[in-house]
Parts: sequence; structure tokens; C-alpha cells
Amino acid sequence: MATRYLIDTSAVIKYINNTLPFAGLRFIDAIIDEECNISFISEIKLLAWSPPSDADLVIYSSFVSASNIIGMSATVTSETIRVRKDFRLKLPDAIIAATALVNDLTLIADNDNDFKRVEALNYVNPRKIVS
Repeated sequence: MATRYLIDTSAVIKYINNTLPFAGLRFIDAIIDEECNISFISEIKLLAWSPPSDADLVIYSSFVSASNIIGMSATVTSETIRVRKDFRLKLPDAIIAATALVNDLTLIADNDNDFKRVEALNYVNPRKIVS
């Protein structure tokens, strides 16, 4: 079975703003061509942001519209509680990590300090991908 991914808010923003290294941009390009999954937390963060231009908001909204939004479930709630207790992550990060764990997704983010501590979490930092 092919690896499936959950893209964190920070990775989405850096992808859209073209501020990732070339290898990271190509990596995310290939993923979103197949299946683009984001958490409802990322949806909220991306759509609540007030960008400097309306054009930016259209781009972010389009990205969210084209993505599969993974919501909260009882299983994700339970896993969020465990992750938050065990690893002391902030609530949004704990929800995102739990969403990836429960749905057997590899998380794409550039928050090594928090996400690398979650032992069972498959995690990729798009800044550290080499071609």
C-alpha cells in the first residue's frame, strides 16, 4: 500500500508561498497530485488568516477546497488526549498528530521539536528532503 500523508498548516503555507527547498516543493507536488489531506485544524488556520492581499486568500481557499478535510472523531479525540498527556504538545499540534496516527498517515510538517517526540508518528520535514 502506498504511503498516505497529512499536510500540516506550516507546510501548506510554505508550499503555497514557494519558500520550501526545491526538493520539498517537488515532494509535496507529487503528494497533492495523488491525495491532499489536511486536518480541520489546518482548514481553520488557513481560512481564518488575514493575508496582505485578497489574491492570497483565494489561493489558500482554493487549496483547502481541493483538499480532503479530516475531522474530529471519538478515536481522534482519545488519541489527542493521549498525545497531549504523553508528549505535552499544544492542543492543535496534538490534534494533528492524533489525526495522522489514527488514520495511518505520515505527517508532513516542519515542527521537529514537537512532532519528532511522538514516537509512533511517521513524520517528514519537507525542508530536509534531499533529491
